[in-house]
Amino acid sequence: MSTVDAMGSGEYKFDSIRTLLAKANERKTGDELAEIAADSAAERVAAKRAVSQLTLETLRENPVVPYDDDEVTRVIQDAVREPVYERIKDWTVADLREFLVDENTTNREIQAIRPGFTSEMIAAVTKIMSNMDLILATSKMTVTARCNNTVGTDGSLSFRLQPNDPADNVDNILDSTREGLSYGVGDAVIGINPVEDSVGTTRSILDATHDFIEEWGIPTQNCCLAHVTTQMDAIREGAPADLIFQSLAGTEAGNDEFGIDVELLDEAYDLGQRQCTASGPNIMYFETGQGAELSGDAHEGVDQLTLEARCYGLAKRYDPFLVNTVVGFIGPEYLYDGQQVIRAGIEDVFMGQLHGISMGIDACYTNHIHADQNDIENLAVLLSAAGANYFITVPMGDDVMLNYQSTSYHDAGALWEIFDLGPAPEFREWLAEMDIWRDGTLTDRAGDPTIFT
Repeated sequence: MSTVDAMGSGEYKFDSIRTLLAKANERKTGDELAEIAADSAAERVAAKRAVSQLTLETLRENPVVPYDDDEVTRVIQDAVREPVYERIKDWTVADLREFLVDENTTNREIQAIRPGFTSEMIAAVTKIMSNMDLILATSKMTVTARCNNTVGTDGSLSFRLQPNDPADNVDNILDSTREGLSYGVGDAVIGINPVEDSVGTTRSILDATHDFIEEWGIPTQNCCLAHVTTQMDAIREGAPADLIFQSLAGTEAGNDEFGIDVELLDEAYDLGQRQCTASGPNIMYFETGQGAELSGDAHEGVDQLTLEARCYGLAKRYDPFLVNTVVGFIGPEYLYDGQQVIRAGIEDVFMGQLHGISMGIDACYTNHIHADQNDIENLAVLLSAAGANYFITVPMGDDVMLNYQSTSYHDAGALWEIFDLGPAPEFREWLAEMDIWRDGTLTDRAGDPTIFT
């Protein structure tokens, strides 16, 4: 398929687009575990060069999982707007990179060609871009979404408030919610991962958070991150859910491991449009993460970055309010250390935004990965500079239920101060009314949860 000399180190041959894309990926332990990674730095460079010479048409005509075999491929391919694709199909991947990093390229110009992309095109250009390239290109893109408030507006950086409890104790959840709100976070969503995936637990959490939001007039949205079918049953029984959540994979087989398919997601989206309590129109929330398909033995021989891009191609179908990658959560089998986590996080936010979805991240790591708090703080700073829509926050940076480390409630204030940003506009006004935000910064009341007692 493609042959290229790698800087005098010999000739490398790549027998398929799938193989070429895998070899061109930055080093990831997940690709090595799947035995599809480049065998050397020289081969990786050769693959990147070969990728840069591909046309977008070649990538369109060679999806990494065949159209007839995979419904994720069909969703991505069928969504392409043909007149836009016709204008760009002769571009090489290198041409696309040059367009994205050109100082004269605007958000509007990126929006104009976005409908012509497949996820493989977006994955390919990601592979030939440096970290700074990705941050620069992401910073050009503005993607807004609205549920009960609006995320992604210029000058804003939002945060999910994640008050998980190891016993699903509603009183503890609400206490943690009070603390988070006192630090000014929670405009993206108040979202709880339940321990027990049951309709009863889901209803209890949704009822409590909805009543709390109503009591204090908070311009935000609630979500209980149970399985989508559990949430649907709870909503049908009258549970007040603003958002419907589900984890996604980039292959049909991967989604089958999650117990979902496109038909079920379509049904959830339709139910949410009719019965979610938010004003909308964006009422879906998805999580992804490089390596998920490999962990379920459903990667189809495709590298984890390309699969991640395909997750965003699927998510795009539902015009979501929020999508985030849980970049360091899956483990060192897929992203070994802080360097790999940081690279993957930058890649993911870029790919999500280039797909045109409201993209955020859980800048996080697990205790058995070779990373530390400085690594995820570095990632948070880099992606704040890039213009990520939101981050996840947990009390003191330590989730006592999921047992991993993430951004803390009080980190939000530092990121706002460094980059002269603030919460979502509606939420910012509410914080000012509560005397938690004044003159572009948090007040002395910040961090006092008794405000909400």
